[in-house]
Amino acid sequence: MVFYYSLMNNVIMNKNPVFVGIANYIEIITDSVFLQAISNTLYFTVMSVIFHLILGLTFAMLLNTRVIGPVTRSLFRVVYIMPWVFTATIIAILWRLMLNPNGIINYLLVWSGLVADKVEWLSSRQLALHAVTFINIWAGYPFYMVSLLAGLQGIPNELYEAGTIDGANRRQLFRFITIPQLKPIIISLAMLDFIWTMQQFTLIWMTTGGGPIRATEMLSTFTYKLAFTTYEFSLASASAFVILVLSMIVALFYVRHQRASDE
Repeated sequence: MVFYYSLMNNVIMNKNPVFVGIANYIEIITDSVFLQAISNTLYFTVMSVIFHLILGLTFAMLLNTRVIGPVTRSLFRVVYIMPWVFTATIIAILWRLMLNPNGIINYLLVWSGLVADKVEWLSSRQLALHAVTFINIWAGYPFYMVSLLAGLQGIPNELYEAGTIDGANRRQLFRFITIPQLKPIIISLAMLDFIWTMQQFTLIWMTTGGGPIRATEMLSTFTYKLAFTTYEFSLASASAFVILVLSMIVALFYVRHQRASDE
């Protein structure tokens, strides 16, 4: 139905919609706002996936180590998984309050002397995209941490013992044993995360709404505004179908990877 709408001239609002072929797609892909939304979405998604992996693996290895005691490890596990407890709406509200010019973040930065004046984290065109990306990174890394922790605990100790006997140091053990053993999990997580993050809407809408001046406009918010702000449902359908195709491409690689892993 969405694809059909995308080929018509503003369905729903028009009593007698006319078939226009790919005209809506041409209008979409030549729209400077759409191109900016693609750029913002790619930055938001790629940076989120990379830092989700880095933080998730770091905390998973910390929780898997025997350097800290079991009580401390349990406490850290609760703290690290805390972002996963909240919904995207609650996370957005919390961070909007903390990143407010009069919020706790600015208070601590000014108090410590790191900045001279209050920073407009979500109202600045230069900072807003980085700010919402940081929020999404904070909200999403626990999924990686839990999955990678399970993977780490499934690696046989005999592999590390054999590597140590062969003279491998910690860096070499990590590079030649840990990473190869976790590789299937990492690839699966990254692909799923790419699809989910590319479609993120709630967090963006509740923090910046795509602003200021399109600085955080994503494909999801761009499509939403076309449908429910300007009521251009055919253009919104075309944009939604483009997002669907992009998601399906990544999903195809994910399915192929899963089949290869099963074989």
